[in-house]
Amino acid sequence: MKLQFVVSDQTNPYWNIAVENYLLSLPESETVTLYLWRNRRTVVIGQNQNPFSECNVEALEADGGYLMRRRTGGGAVYHDDGNINFSFVVPKALYDQTRQFRVLQRAVATFGLQAEVSGRNDVLVEGRKFSGNAFSKGRYQDLHHGTILIKGNMEDLQRYLKPKPAKLQKHGVSSVQSRVVNLSELNPAITSESIVPALRKAFESEYSECSEYSEFSDIIKKPEVRTLYEEFASDEWRFGRWRTFTAQRSAQFDWGGVELHLTVDQEYAIITDVQIASDALDLSALDEARRLLTGAGTATPPQHEPNPIIDDIMSLVYG
Repeated sequence: MKLQFVVSDQTNPYWNIAVENYLLSLPESETVTLYLWRNRRTVVIGQNQNPFSECNVEALEADGGYLMRRRTGGGAVYHDDGNINFSFVVPKALYDQTRQFRVLQRAVATFGLQAEVSGRNDVLVEGRKFSGNAFSKGRYQDLHHGTILIKGNMEDLQRYLKPKPAKLQKHGVSSVQSRVVNLSELNPAITSESIVPALRKAFESEYSECSEYSEFSDIIKKPEVRTLYEEFASDEWRFGRWRTFTAQRSAQFDWGGVELHLTVDQEYAIITDVQIASDALDLSALDEARRLLTGAGTATPPQHEPNPIIDDIMSLVYG
């Protein structure tokens, strides 16, 4: 096993996510990569989320910010210069979320803080979230990525993200801001600069190997990375068909929140188009629900194998 350590010198989110997806596409079987990157004033949404429900897009773009859609599930997060984002790109045989989370815990322990993994994908210190995580499977390698909140602008976070009242009520809190914490509030020694060597040392300690440093500037020269950059920066990927819809349903379940946007042919009483926005981590269940509903009649739910996510989505459409 070899360890690779990469640190981005860009704050444009489309370059950063392009490199992440390039690394994930490589047919590696031996190398575990830890990639660190920072985005400037960016709202990142999950693969199946509606940008207009999650983000104040108009305000974000007016302020020179970026809307970025990733290829993993999960919810919307805000990135700025006070965030460090990380990506573990790991061959399937070596992928271990417990070890990967432990790297984060070891790094913050360097600064005297005890972190714990909570729920589906959060990491907490003193009961407050400083890291949200999401996961994806590639052909050769799997991805575990997330954000570490160090000195983020909470006013901007509040301004650009749209909290879901049902989700906040479920967790017994009153706003986005009260659920998260900047690590620098707990220890001023933690900065966007000081966390980088701490993460590298924790990475090497966890895997008992020295890491090899790879230059980010060399990676972004590759034509495959340019192609990925153009895809992630495109309006087609970021917004898709979310600009218009004809019917909407939404709810919060134990597995996550869901918002349905349905286009219905009134003459033939069939659903002609389905968009599903969700922070659910099970992307395959969302894809299957979308497939079942597209072309289905509006009176009778389509038959499907039992699945709690699909069952709940069908109940939203058909009552």
